[in-house]
Amino acid sequence: MSKFKVAVVLFFSLVLLSKASFAQKSEPYVVLISLDGYRYDYTERFQPENITRFIHNGTAAKSMIPSFPTKTFPNHYTIATGMKPENHGLVNNSFFEPAKNMVYSIRERNIVEDGYWYGGTPLWVLAEQNGMKAASYYFVGSEADVQGVRPSYYRNYDAGVTNLSRITQVFEWLELPDEERPRLITLYFSDMDDVGHAYGPNNDVELSEKLKKLDKELGALFEGLKSFELDINVFLVSDHGMANVPRQNLLNLDHITEKVEGQVVNNGAMAHIYLDNPLELEQVYLRLKMKEGPFNIVKVKDRKYYKNIETYRDRLGELLILPDLGFYLATTSDMVKYQNRAAMLKTEVFGEHGFSPEYKEMQAIFYANGPGIKQGLEIDSFQNIHVYPLIVELLGLPLPENIDGDLNVLEQILKRNEPIERN
Repeated sequence: MSKFKVAVVLFFSLVLLSKASFAQKSEPYVVLISLDGYRYDYTERFQPENITRFIHNGTAAKSMIPSFPTKTFPNHYTIATGMKPENHGLVNNSFFEPAKNMVYSIRERNIVEDGYWYGGTPLWVLAEQNGMKAASYYFVGSEADVQGVRPSYYRNYDAGVTNLSRITQVFEWLELPDEERPRLITLYFSDMDDVGHAYGPNNDVELSEKLKKLDKELGALFEGLKSFELDINVFLVSDHGMANVPRQNLLNLDHITEKVEGQVVNNGAMAHIYLDNPLELEQVYLRLKMKEGPFNIVKVKDRKYYKNIETYRDRLGELLILPDLGFYLATTSDMVKYQNRAAMLKTEVFGEHGFSPEYKEMQAIFYANGPGIKQGLEIDSFQNIHVYPLIVELLGLPLPENIDGDLNVLEQILKRNEPIERN
């Protein structure tokens, strides 16, 4: 080889090395996307083009195991905090809080936006506390002043905002000047949950049509993110799966709980009973156990489902009513509503979640792709509490104490030779 060729090779080698060195030192970004109600098996069943390509070039888990109960608000906030629901405070979509004599409800805007209800340190709060800007186009808790902090940029939930409008806003955030640009962005889409509830998870026609549209929109997002000269790592997750509920499997919650002196909160796959006199627990429990039906009565103090009952004990109540998989607790008025809706949609089946995460039908997805993520890797199923420490590590943030997640579970998917430098 001539001296000239050697010089050229050395020159380009130095250029490549300098680029690699720069890339290692560049700041990582994270876009965390939730596909509400996207069951673990949808991708294999329907082969969505862009999601499949995303997985092929990144890492995918066989499934992600949600926390109990497998409801939207508790599990989104678990992903955001690395804590189980009984530890971060959102113990269900609806629950009673004796200290305030109020029911937390996901339908009440003044409650959803009140930081009182939310424990732990969500990702966006951790980022902001450490001088890193964060943005959220919908994610449970991001509208509230948790620890007195909200993301630098956020939106109050409005289901009417189109997916493409949300995606466009992400691009606008990433176009901001360095000092204003968020390095953590959370994004939420409800499409698969909506169609799953309406028709059940086995209606291939309705599910495939909805997923085809969502996949095209995600494809636009993925391609748009590539246009930025930034190290953007993207996580696709879901909060829970979905199970079929034939409409003849509605259980009348009012009949089950008649003569119970106390509050009954929530429905569907689970209801809490808050007794007026907790000293009557045993006799109420025995009376309810005598009722026959496809449901089970569980004492909260037995810790079968909520393992920690100390921190938010009062929010849990004394008893839980848990229908068998495929059955649904509904008040008398709700039973009429669900029957009418099934007739209107011309379906004998609808979908529900909230059942024990031990059921495969309740399991969710975890896919990751980006410069910090290994390619072509499939990992075993894992609990969703472990997403938080992974993202914290990737962003180089300090990990809060007392979380339930463990970095060791997912550290294997990070593509790196040296530990990420801490801020």
